[in-house]
Amino acid sequence: MSTKAGAKREPLLRMVKRDDLSPLRAWAYRGIAFILALVCGGLLILVLGHNPILVYRDMVIGAWGSSTVIRETIKLTVPLLVTAIGLAAAFKMKFWNIGGEGQILVGAVAAGFFGLYTAQIFPRPILIILMMLAGMAAGGLYGLIPALFKAKWRTNETLVTLMLNYIALAFVKYLMNGPWKAPGSTFPKMPMLVSGGRMTQVLGVHWGWILALVIVVIAWFYFNKTKQGYEISVVGESENTARYAGISVKKVIIRTMFISGALCGLVGMMQFAGADYTITEGTAGGVGFTAITVAWLAKMNPFGMLVVALFIAMLGRGSNTIQTIYKIPASASSLLIGIILFFMLGCEFFVRYRLVKRGKEVPDA
Repeated sequence: MSTKAGAKREPLLRMVKRDDLSPLRAWAYRGIAFILALVCGGLLILVLGHNPILVYRDMVIGAWGSSTVIRETIKLTVPLLVTAIGLAAAFKMKFWNIGGEGQILVGAVAAGFFGLYTAQIFPRPILIILMMLAGMAAGGLYGLIPALFKAKWRTNETLVTLMLNYIALAFVKYLMNGPWKAPGSTFPKMPMLVSGGRMTQVLGVHWGWILALVIVVIAWFYFNKTKQGYEISVVGESENTARYAGISVKKVIIRTMFISGALCGLVGMMQFAGADYTITEGTAGGVGFTAITVAWLAKMNPFGMLVVALFIAMLGRGSNTIQTIYKIPASASSLLIGIILFFMLGCEFFVRYRLVKRGKEVPDA
């Protein structure tokens, strides 16, 4: 009777972690997921009354078809890439930093203080350096808030970082309506950054793209070849093991979250001084959330994040093109991107786990 009762309580399907999946087969799963994504997206396009092949073709052309759109695609890639690296630093130690949006905004505000009010005092090189340092310091300190709460009181960092996003957004709205409102403006708007405070362009894009590539290399080395990177991994695997090894878990959490927030704050500075030249409610533009997908799809590998960020930027830029050419609604275009990303993220489940039917034994790894 007890055996039958146990069988009844056993779920029809259960998840079992894979231990023997070869890299070739894992990439085969990802390839199948990508094809299925295109097929399902194609069905959506057919429902809208368009040829999926032509729409996909124009998405690619819209992102890579000319030097002008290539520059726009790269401009979208830079904030995604740097933010993803910043978030990955926290994710590697199982600290779920969902506050990238807020850290970007406070970084932009800190950089904006120098850019809007000291541009006539400092020459461009010094001003840019001051804005970078201010943005990184503000983002890092904002990231320290949930880190200190987690280290001292074991609070849920997901909730704290998420709420801090809305506090940063409310502060930006306050500045737009109050002390930083552009003189003479009849609606909430901050002044534009003067040309002397803007990041210069290299090959048609602000030089932040060069900095982003440097950050990719530094991050890979930091994560994989340094003692601090090793400590992050150990804390992520097991805090008890880290303590047994003599690692100060609180110190690692605080240090890493400052780095995570600082990189997001740097993105805010680059959006202000290199792309928008002002600060609005949309300065972060959802980058802090999209970068989570970038980090996870790349498995926290900085070089992988470069590829994924380019891919997602291509989808974003390409979706704008098909909206114009085919008059596809923005909501449908976003749904198309969501379908593709859903399949790409979902396939990672089948790469890491497999489903086992009720009553089937799982051999030991």
